[in-house]
Amino acid sequence: MTGERKPGVAHRGLITAAVMTATIMHAIDTTIPTVALPHMQGSLLATQEQIAWVLTSYIVAAAIMTPPTGALAVRLGRRRLFVIAILGFTAASALCGIATSLPEMLIYRALQGAFGAGLVPLSQATLLDTYPRERHGEAMALWGMGFVAAPIFGPTIGGYITEVYDWRWIFYINLPIGILAALGVWLFLPETKTDREAKFDWTGFGCIALAIGALQIMLDRGHQLDWFASTEIMTLSVIAVLAFYLFIAHSLTTDKPLIAFAIFRDRNFSSGLMVGFLVAVVVLAMMALLTHLLQDVLEYPVIPAGNIMAPRGLGTFCAMSLAGRLVSRFDPRYLILFGASTTAWAFWLMAGFSLDVGVWELGWTGFVQGFGMGFIYVPLSTFAFSTLAAEYRTTGASLFSLVRNLGASAGIAILEALLAHNRQVFRSTMVEGITPYDPRFREPNAAAPWDLQTLEGLLSLSGEVDRQAKMLAYLADFQWMMGITLLIVPLLLIGRRRRY
Repeated sequence: MTGERKPGVAHRGLITAAVMTATIMHAIDTTIPTVALPHMQGSLLATQEQIAWVLTSYIVAAAIMTPPTGALAVRLGRRRLFVIAILGFTAASALCGIATSLPEMLIYRALQGAFGAGLVPLSQATLLDTYPRERHGEAMALWGMGFVAAPIFGPTIGGYITEVYDWRWIFYINLPIGILAALGVWLFLPETKTDREAKFDWTGFGCIALAIGALQIMLDRGHQLDWFASTEIMTLSVIAVLAFYLFIAHSLTTDKPLIAFAIFRDRNFSSGLMVGFLVAVVVLAMMALLTHLLQDVLEYPVIPAGNIMAPRGLGTFCAMSLAGRLVSRFDPRYLILFGASTTAWAFWLMAGFSLDVGVWELGWTGFVQGFGMGFIYVPLSTFAFSTLAAEYRTTGASLFSLVRNLGASAGIAILEALLAHNRQVFRSTMVEGITPYDPRFREPNAAAPWDLQTLEGLLSLSGEVDRQAKMLAYLADFQWMMGITLLIVPLLLIGRRRRY
């Protein structure tokens, strides 16, 4: 964005603290409900597929409201928009805490996502402008540690709050944090120049909002309605495709588009967007899936389940601290390659889990995965923005956030659908081999719990078959995540080595 005043060096630390508080609050709310989902499921009378909408409604609302961030910052000023976003997010958090039904919760979570949409691009653009170019790697490392580590620590924090207090307090805790962040931004962040006469591309915004909304509903309901065998899914697909086409056609022919397509001429930025999408596909979906695996299949209580996920955050924190120092010395693509390879290895290890997997193995693979992710995020931000013109920073940060949100929502919907499908397939395959004539069910040790001649035995056997089918479905999802992570490698060839 042009015409900005550089914040004074004396306030750099206070500005950083204020914008990072807002960023962490938004980022942690992406995943803090994951461990609480089973508890929320009972309170809100929802199925496992429906309760996942608590995550996706937040993400898709944030995705829809992210593109206008740059244009709104020009009209309102960055500081004013920042404060509005923080206060709106805080108020929506309070509403989530008092929700009494699933529709209410989805509406309030969507409001949270809509107000929180601008927090990430605004904070990222602010830090890039606050620190000189030679310290951008340090600034992005600091930003990344908050933005990435917060969602990873979210389940641990959410598990403790849910067990000790109530799941509603995972939302109420935002009230004091949000008020402090809003005060800090208002007091210390200088306002940018505004252009109240700047036109807002309502046509482009309407098209992209319709496209994103239709796409997300299609992904959420596809596996329930047998995908393209359903008229509803076909209709939503056509709407999404047409809306995306209209958005692109309109953007290429209007003078003041919502998104200036010239930004995609920067190869590093375009490559970084694609890598960011793939990373987002696996990160949040993995968090949502692992929560249910630990609690529903492996039967860990909520606090131990959150603690088991903590090493992932520790690994990310360690990697980011190291990557922040290395990113100025090495080509960021090499660091991203190392991170993607390490993350894919972690998913390969997870695909070998069994129902007897222990706490050590769960924690160790989580640490490895978090370490790999930490080596992706810091170099990725530096790599994507290293050659991008300063006037595109706010728009670029908005697009980065949009792509991450789209990847996260698509990842949750698709991998949840694969999980449900594979669970049915594995269960059907296993049931086909069960007959009263199978000698395995005539052995004394098997006859007691799985006696096919009694109702109790049949119910016990059905429960065990379902448990094993679920586990196999989770392992299949981990294999998919490994493949998706490896797709990052060829995308790195699109970018070029940065030059200072």
